[in-house]
Amino acid sequence: MPQLSWEQIRPASVVLVSGTETFLAERAIRQLRDLLKAEDPSLEIVDIDASGYAPGELLTMASPSLFGEPRMIRVSSVEKCTDAFIAETVEYLGYPADDTTVVLRHGGGVRGKRLLDAVRASTGDVVEVVCAELKKDSERYDFAVAEFRAAGRRVTPSAVRALVSAFTDDLAELSSACGQLIADTSDEITEVTVEKYYSGRVETNAFAVADSAIAGHYGEALTLLRHALATGADPVPMVAAFAMKLRTMAKVLGSRGGGGQLAGQLGLAPWQIDRARRDLQGWTGEGLGRSIQILAETDENIKGGSRDPVYSLERMIATIASRGEH
Repeated sequence: MPQLSWEQIRPASVVLVSGTETFLAERAIRQLRDLLKAEDPSLEIVDIDASGYAPGELLTMASPSLFGEPRMIRVSSVEKCTDAFIAETVEYLGYPADDTTVVLRHGGGVRGKRLLDAVRASTGDVVEVVCAELKKDSERYDFAVAEFRAAGRRVTPSAVRALVSAFTDDLAELSSACGQLIADTSDEITEVTVEKYYSGRVETNAFAVADSAIAGHYGEALTLLRHALATGADPVPMVAAFAMKLRTMAKVLGSRGGGGQLAGQLGLAPWQIDRARRDLQGWTGEGLGRSIQILAETDENIKGGSRDPVYSLERMIATIASRGEH
């Protein structure tokens, strides 16, 4: 069976999306959805969670609809699937439904090996999209270059190297950083541009400061903040990292349904929804509202509204670390 990289994904009766890099897997599945919708806007999309699979669910979902619309069945958590799912999907491989694309997302591990072997041995209309973690700097460098190329933007090699150095741990954040530079700048993107937006991130990731504060770890967040400022970080992108996190949390607060189902409604990627839900643990709507208010005040203060922007940052972190209670 063909094995493709994430950007080469194409329609097939069964598409296995394997590998541990969740961000690339979710992007590939969205790209496939867009391809299918471009072919037929009436595409019906349904979701199955393989970890809680009910016998007969796949066959029911794949049965012809009343009006004959094409169908995309997205199956998540195949690495945690039930025995019934394995048995019925192996059987389905021999007789796939017409006008139906079944996407199997397997995030790694040995569970479901019998199913993976059956998919890979299939002689039918089946493809595998491999989304392996990008561990090497050279791989992340190529990824960032492709992001700018896809947007038709010019970027210098030194700028790409600076970005890769600043975002070594999270491919999603690297992609977001590329997207912000593409959206906020019009000239060629250089190392100076990256330094302006992400100064100090090589030493301390601004999102690490935000993550610590949001999780309630005040002392750790304060230590990370002071280290970042001591190594040249600018307060403006620091506050921007908090803003990105809190606004996403506000969008997701109170929402119901899976990340894939909500992505289109909220204008977010599924991984952002899942991460925001983890971040929201222990938070209330009132506390989030107060934190967003002090975030706005801090943003004004660091842009000239206060003589002591560092104090404003520390006060903001104290409020957020208390989840808006102080």
